[in-house]
Amino acid sequence: MITQEKKSVAEAGASLPVHRSTKRGAMLRHLLKHKVLLLMLLPGVLFLLVNNYLPMFGIIIAFKNINYVDGILGSPWVGLDNFRFLFATSDAWIITRNTVLYNFVFIIFNLVIAVSIAIALNELKNKLAAKFYQSIMFFPYFLSMVVVSYLVFAFLNVEYGFINKGIFALFGLDELNWYSEPKYWPFILPLINLWKGVGYGCVIYLAAIIGIDNEYYEAALIDGASKWKQILHITIPLIRPVIIITTILAIGGIFRSDFGLFYQTTLNSGALYPTTLVIDTYVYNALINMGNLGMSAAAGLYQSVVGFFLVLGSNWIVRKVDKDQAVF
Repeated sequence: MITQEKKSVAEAGASLPVHRSTKRGAMLRHLLKHKVLLLMLLPGVLFLLVNNYLPMFGIIIAFKNINYVDGILGSPWVGLDNFRFLFATSDAWIITRNTVLYNFVFIIFNLVIAVSIAIALNELKNKLAAKFYQSIMFFPYFLSMVVVSYLVFAFLNVEYGFINKGIFALFGLDELNWYSEPKYWPFILPLINLWKGVGYGCVIYLAAIIGIDNEYYEAALIDGASKWKQILHITIPLIRPVIIITTILAIGGIFRSDFGLFYQTTLNSGALYPTTLVIDTYVYNALINMGNLGMSAAAGLYQSVVGFFLVLGSNWIVRKVDKDQAVF
């Protein structure tokens, strides 16, 4: 009888809420137990805070008329006037069209070529040669756009460029002033972007391909599947999650552009503006000419907000098509 009463009292005590101090003690013991892992995590957290969250304070610059006397906090508020700078100008349609279309071409072009090269490298029997080709293609990714602009200039210079003096002269064609002909740059810029960035994308997709179990290919080979069918029905479907993730992230930056690509390689030539002027270069030129920090901050905030909703929208579409392939 006494044992039964003790048991019921123990059960009643177990059902009572845990004291707050007990929870704190358990949390403290948990932290002490994993202190080494938490210390390893600390540098990454600090880097994230300093580089990604603290700068968010600067968002208020987009809504102020900044002057150096009053400072950021003391400068007067102007509401959405800084945002009107992007849309009230006659160049609004040109810069928006160029930014979106170029990035769309970059995403499609780089995706197709990078996946194709990754598959080709994976099929090479000589792995040493594959690593050599991979390194050669990856090298341009580390080059500064200033260096790339000089390389492009060496090809396109009117007087001494390789294309004018080497190729055109060989076939008896007239020389072209490339930096005054905007109609050619919608083809030149994607090629430069592809040359510089395809190696990086190739490494990502090649890593995903290497992670595929060889048993899939062995089973397909037994069934008589050709190499092309193996690529279509095994390789591409199994790396599709990686392709979707990289594409969604790229879509998030579709309203941003590589400033160096559009400013350095074109030498900021005014004659090329109809096909090379994008939001980033337009804002930079306006900042240099007008010195208005609020307008440039508004443009950056506009690009970030639009990119955020584009990521959400593209992920929502992927979730509707195939829920398992969505990022979140």
